[in-house]
Amino acid sequence: MTTDSPRPPPRRTFSLALGGPQLKGLLWQILVVGMALAIIAFLWSNTVHNLSARRISTGFAFLGREAGMPIADSLLSYSPKDTYFWAFVVGIANTLRVAVIGIVLATILGTLIGISRLSANWLLSRLAAVYVEVLRDIPLLLQLLFWYVLMQALPAARAAWRPIDGIFLSNRGLILPSIPIGEGQLGVLGAAALGALVFYIIRRALIAQQMRDGKPRAAWPFALGLIVVLPALVSWQLGVRWTIAWPELRGFNFVGGLTLAPEYFALLIALVTYTSAFIAEIVRSGIQSVPRGQWDAANALGLRRSFMLRQIILPQALRVIVPPMTSQYLNLTKNSSLAVAIGYQDVVSIANTTLNQTGQAIEAIALIMAVFLTISLSISFFMNWYNARIALVER
Repeated sequence: MTTDSPRPPPRRTFSLALGGPQLKGLLWQILVVGMALAIIAFLWSNTVHNLSARRISTGFAFLGREAGMPIADSLLSYSPKDTYFWAFVVGIANTLRVAVIGIVLATILGTLIGISRLSANWLLSRLAAVYVEVLRDIPLLLQLLFWYVLMQALPAARAAWRPIDGIFLSNRGLILPSIPIGEGQLGVLGAAALGALVFYIIRRALIAQQMRDGKPRAAWPFALGLIVVLPALVSWQLGVRWTIAWPELRGFNFVGGLTLAPEYFALLIALVTYTSAFIAEIVRSGIQSVPRGQWDAANALGLRRSFMLRQIILPQALRVIVPPMTSQYLNLTKNSSLAVAIGYQDVVSIANTTLNQTGQAIEAIALIMAVFLTISLSISFFMNWYNARIALVER
């Protein structure tokens, strides 16, 4: 007795027969692409002709000239004698400084607010709902101006608020203790990052072995050795001294520590609170998309609610949460350009100043577009990779 083996599906052949649908589709695609290239070429030639007729120089040679513009709050060292190119690099660093920290804080706060909306505590769920509805319905620019005016209304440096020893809040911004980072400290941090990467690889190998033979293997000794002991040995070998720089008031300003300028602090608060309201709704809908049977099964096993959320519900909800979360990350990054309204010098503000000083409008705007396009594509690439990694694999 024989059984018929399943036949493979027939292969699709590509035929360019005269009058065939595939040939027509190819011709239409060539026609559309050709028209798009023709329009771009016309616009480019027209722009170059008009600029030359008005004797406006073009090109990016101005990036090598001295900028002469001051940048009050910069993550990188900068002087007005530096070039326009370095000024743009400083602006990009300031933009990333807002975007990266804002994404992390907005994700944490939005997740907590979204979980609170589903809490059995009536007061907590209502407060979370009010937070979401109020902040989503007020334009971000108004919230940004509100926080900036509020920062300006804080007391002067001599009468600064001191909620915790070593932390000051005044109209000069938020002043925090800091740890000076030198070459030795960077070496230790690099060793810690390398140890964390090696531990991640080892942990995945241990999980794979457990899936094969069912025997659990402890991973904490590897974590202790690679993330704690290895950096400590590197620090001891290099003779690195870890000191804390405590801020102190001298005259009318603070010396030492880390200063978050009022413009940066107001921008960060506005972006985090506004974006977290949208993230909270994404998290809430993602959790509610998990079938109720998952909750009932976990309750039947007597599991704690925190354990259920962390190990059962949220891993399944991530498949619904991650795609719209990507849009919120992109929105937060692009909304950081509103910094120009309060005087925080990000890449948009520096490009505007460069435009006014050099008259290179097209080049300055093209640089802004290139920067935000690169950042947005990087965020999208990472989130798409993570979304594919957590997706269900069909057999």
